[in-house]
Amino acid sequence: MTRIVIIGGGPGGYEAALVGAQLGAEVTVVDCDGLGGASVLTDCVPSKTLIATAEVMTTFDSSYEELGIIVADDTPSEQAARVVGVDLGKVNRRVKRLALAQSHDITASVTRAGARVMRGRGRLAGRQAMDGSRQVVVTTADGTEESLTADAVLIATGAHPREIPDALPDGERILNWTQVYDLDELPEELIVVGSGVTGAEFAGAYQALGSRVTLVSSRDRVLPGEDPDAAAVLEDVFRRRGMNVMSRSRAEAVKRVGEAVEVTLSDGRVITGTHCLMAVGAIPNTAGMGLEEAGVLVKESGHIKTDRVSRTSAPGVYAAGDVTGVFALASVAAMQGRIAMYHFLGDAVAPLDLKTVSSNVFTDPEIATVGYSQADIDGGKIDARVVKLPLLRNPRAKMQGIRDGFVKIFARPGTGIVVGGVVVSPRASELIHPIALAVDNNLTVEQIANTFTVYPSLSGSIAEVARQLHTRKTAEES
Repeated sequence: MTRIVIIGGGPGGYEAALVGAQLGAEVTVVDCDGLGGASVLTDCVPSKTLIATAEVMTTFDSSYEELGIIVADDTPSEQAARVVGVDLGKVNRRVKRLALAQSHDITASVTRAGARVMRGRGRLAGRQAMDGSRQVVVTTADGTEESLTADAVLIATGAHPREIPDALPDGERILNWTQVYDLDELPEELIVVGSGVTGAEFAGAYQALGSRVTLVSSRDRVLPGEDPDAAAVLEDVFRRRGMNVMSRSRAEAVKRVGEAVEVTLSDGRVITGTHCLMAVGAIPNTAGMGLEEAGVLVKESGHIKTDRVSRTSAPGVYAAGDVTGVFALASVAAMQGRIAMYHFLGDAVAPLDLKTVSSNVFTDPEIATVGYSQADIDGGKIDARVVKLPLLRNPRAKMQGIRDGFVKIFARPGTGIVVGGVVVSPRASELIHPIALAVDNNLTVEQIANTFTVYPSLSGSIAEVARQLHTRKTAEES
């Protein structure tokens, strides 16, 4: 029987374990924290659970007056008061409970499939043996070691929060994104350092929950890696809701001063708050794993170099997830893990195609993307026609009081084949799916335009954008 050892139980690891076991391999998953990894225990699942509460607060705060909702409030009219509040301790207890439950569910699924789950830290021991096998040494919590023989090894050890030497988290006032769920009380004044996806999501969430938020961005805009039109909408929303967005401001140091924190910027300015959240990227968990000795090529960034079927430079060694630096998405990690197993076990496999990956930023409004980007088009990487339609024109959006957002689709000239799109709206993560289907199946704008949508619905804007692109294509042909 083929022996497979998987080091790391995140999405890449546990999905690979399911596939490997279902295809008849003897699978062992080595994990030190709990299956699901950081994605389930400290990152994706917890943050989106927190954001779910924030989303309710945002919807209520932004639309109750317009939609005619009346709430009894005894606060004197001359005093500013929030209509609803949040018990952060209760929210965080729910976050942790759901994360652990999800981890237990994953463990049960993996063991039911026939895989073995082993608690400990794994590392590769030397190069491939003459018979093609590999050795993995597992160190358990009590320090004992066990050697496992494998025909193939998958590394899916994920990543951990990057730290700045002069801004080390203390778990109380200076926090990384794994530590925020230990808070019992809502930060009064939260400084978020870093305006990428993680920073923007937490900044928006805590603002919605009731904190006064300052977002420190070293770049000229929020979400510098996302669609510029989408980022502009979100930054405008942030500022309109009272967030202090500090662009072109790099944090050099953070220190605790009693019950407060001071953030020193590179230009000498000092800003103060009650808490600081550091969201300045992640470091792959590749140190101390014996990778170089095993012949695994590691990039200068610490990420493992892989090809499109998840192979590393070492025969019989694969890698998946954040440790590869491909896309820091649970869906991509899971696909990489499945592809690795299909490839090694000789099943039919399609190499990873990043141009079919849907991603979402869970802010309010959400930002969902798929396929080629505006930057690809502006940079000449692909020739495509673009149409963007604001949600303000959508009847369902008007009914729901939605004022911010748009649908944008990219299509090839001549053929009208859809190659990408952006949706900025509530639940954009759901609305991007029809565009993703079009990208993945080479559908044309004509096919989307001719497909019935519910009236009224936000998805109607997708069909309307397709109709405008089809009309433009027809006009150019004539």
